[in-house]
Amino acid sequence: MKNKKKETLLKTIIKILEDNKAKDIVAIDLSNKSSIADYMIVASGTSSRHIQSVSENTLDQLKKIGILDCKIEGKESENWKLIDAIDIIIHIFHHEQRKNYDLEKMWQDVLPNHKIFV
Repeated sequence: MKNKKKETLLKTIIKILEDNKAKDIVAIDLSNKSSIADYMIVASGTSSRHIQSVSENTLDQLKKIGILDCKIEGKESENWKLIDAIDIIIHIFHHEQRKNYDLEKMWQDVLPNHKIFV
């Protein structure tokens, strides 16, 4: 995906999350750090129901704009969902789970000069 197209998709996903009242949305550029995706978005939900709703609504909106191969992981979990939007990975956590994993710190601070291949 070209840079402009990636940035447009990133902004679209952030808008979808905002419209669904996700909290503390953070986008992390992975383009020089990982082969798994170009961006990772981390957001919080206020409850298990909210996390489920945000993940399902986001998936529906992505499919409507043509990202057809995206899917939700963690369907059984009440505290975390992951949406694989091909070039962008979206994590939606319950606040406490998000603090435990601290993905923002791991990807922004700990690995600034390393590239991870999966």
